[in-house]
Amino acid sequence: MLSNTSLLFFFFLATLLPPSFAQAPQPAQTPQPAKSEVTTLRAGTQLVVVDVVVTDKSQNPILNLKASAFALLEGGKQQQIKSFEEHTAPTAKPGLPPIPAFPPGIFSNYTPVPTGGAVNVLLVDTLNTPVLDQIYLHDQFHKYLKTAKPGAPMAIFGLTTKLLLLQSFTSDPELLKAAINNKNIKNSPLIDRVSGGNSTLLSDQAVGFAAIIQGANASSDAPLGTPGGFQQRIIQDIQQFESQQNSFQLQLRAKYTLDAINQLARYLEGIPGRKNLIWFSGSFPLDILPDSTVDDPFMAVASSEDEYRETTNLLTRAQVAVYPIDVRGAMTSPNMDVSQSTAIYQDDVLQIGADKRFASDQIKFHLENGSENLTMIRMAEDSGGYAFINNNDLVGAVSKAVAAGSHYYTLTYSPTDTNWNGNFRKIQVKLQQSGVTLAYRRGYYANDPNVPIVTHLTNKTRKDSATAAPRTDPMRVAMMHGAPNPTEITLKARVLPAGTEPETELAKDNTLNPSSDTKGPYRRYAIDIAADPSSINIQRAPDGNYHALLQFLTYVYDQNDNLINVVSNPVRATYSPTVYRQILHTGIPYHEEISVPLKGAYFLRIGLHDLATNHIGAVEVPVDSVKKLSPITASALTESATPHPIQK
Repeated sequence: MLSNTSLLFFFFLATLLPPSFAQAPQPAQTPQPAKSEVTTLRAGTQLVVVDVVVTDKSQNPILNLKASAFALLEGGKQQQIKSFEEHTAPTAKPGLPPIPAFPPGIFSNYTPVPTGGAVNVLLVDTLNTPVLDQIYLHDQFHKYLKTAKPGAPMAIFGLTTKLLLLQSFTSDPELLKAAINNKNIKNSPLIDRVSGGNSTLLSDQAVGFAAIIQGANASSDAPLGTPGGFQQRIIQDIQQFESQQNSFQLQLRAKYTLDAINQLARYLEGIPGRKNLIWFSGSFPLDILPDSTVDDPFMAVASSEDEYRETTNLLTRAQVAVYPIDVRGAMTSPNMDVSQSTAIYQDDVLQIGADKRFASDQIKFHLENGSENLTMIRMAEDSGGYAFINNNDLVGAVSKAVAAGSHYYTLTYSPTDTNWNGNFRKIQVKLQQSGVTLAYRRGYYANDPNVPIVTHLTNKTRKDSATAAPRTDPMRVAMMHGAPNPTEITLKARVLPAGTEPETELAKDNTLNPSSDTKGPYRRYAIDIAADPSSINIQRAPDGNYHALLQFLTYVYDQNDNLINVVSNPVRATYSPTVYRQILHTGIPYHEEISVPLKGAYFLRIGLHDLATNHIGAVEVPVDSVKKLSPITASALTESATPHPIQK
């Protein structure tokens, strides 16, 4: 479900745009002079939205509270509650709005979701979950479906090294079971079979190698285990390498995970109201601690705090509350398991003190486990959810997460502190009633709503924290093949062949991936886009015209996720008042063309990036679905409404 404005726009386009695509051919464009940066303004009162879940000691939601029962503070100072609303689970079965029927060649990122109540999304994270725990997860989820409230729709995503949409919103238990058992959810190559403690692979290799050297150098003056001995040095180097490799794998897991959460937030932002993200995972640490079991403990240290800040910003903007559930349940050290404790604890091989090594691994396990639990707790608290850790009852955890996330209170306020310096501001909610637990987001970054945002076309990082640019390119994640379609900007695209004859040359502004060995002949496709202007930053200038800074992109992927071809056009759109009134009804138009190899199966990923706000919309189109359609005979655009590309 989209906002009312976006939904009306979308259904209006369903009948209006197909005829508009048959206008006169697009005239030649004259690029406007480009500057190194463009300035846009935001105006209005800063309104902070806080969703609060109130539960009793048994984590059951408490209902029918009044606004007078709440006290709202920012930075320790009392704030006036502007609006107050209680949300409860709908008594009637939630419905799904229909998907409009489009003519062949028309595609959109519109996603129907349940009407009424909070939206529940399940994330099955195999990237950070050991294989044995995944088996337990599947069993518990099947039990949950047997006891779940009938008719409660849910969407299911999977996380491997990328985010996968396994099942869109549905209440059909058979579809949900099929999604949780989807064979595309691969086991992670970046995590051990069990969590924590010693990693057996390289340690076993180190022991075996040490034994070989020990046998070959029985008469050595520096026996194995002697300080400074050659064999001991080799073992320590291997262990150091193992530690650094584990650190690198943890960093990759953190990157993939935060990328996926960012994608989910952008996918869900187009849906109004609260979204509950129920995240089944073995967790991952944001900060990788020193490894005391090796010579140089600090070689393994790493942090993902900057990326985490971006993720929490997106979750806040999309009104997503995260409910992490540790599928490992009540944790015990794997070092106590004889099947996991290998020869590294045998004195007769290493001669370095098995007790010392065992104690070090025990400390390492508890530190890593504590760090992973802290990540779950932080993400839950920062987004207004709740973390379920050290609990084997996964069925009960899901039920409580769904129940708590369906009963909540929404409070809004305008901060009394108008010093918008980009710093983090702490939010505190208090309740007169005792013996209750409050879950809500604990703060926000005070970005100034009235100071110009400077958008650098070169994507350089901005210096002040109030308008800091993302540290990673958001389009890198949004344009990944197979990723869920971001819905921050609702858009619609018509894709048709641009001609009947094969071509040996690429279409204008197309760029082949230099690492691809794909060659022609090609077939050229015409792409006409119409984007919802209500979700795009369009500013009125002193001369009365309206301006927006946008980036239109289309990527060509093959069936193996390899990027083949790219067309990317940053445009500075200028609209007269008359044209501006027109595009409020017809959408912001744009036309581009891209070349696709004739042989093979390919996919088009069509995206739009609002460079002033970092809002994104994207839709994916299988080329097989359009390649047999009749070629386009005219462009969809007219000169008056066409944004001009920025001169390169």
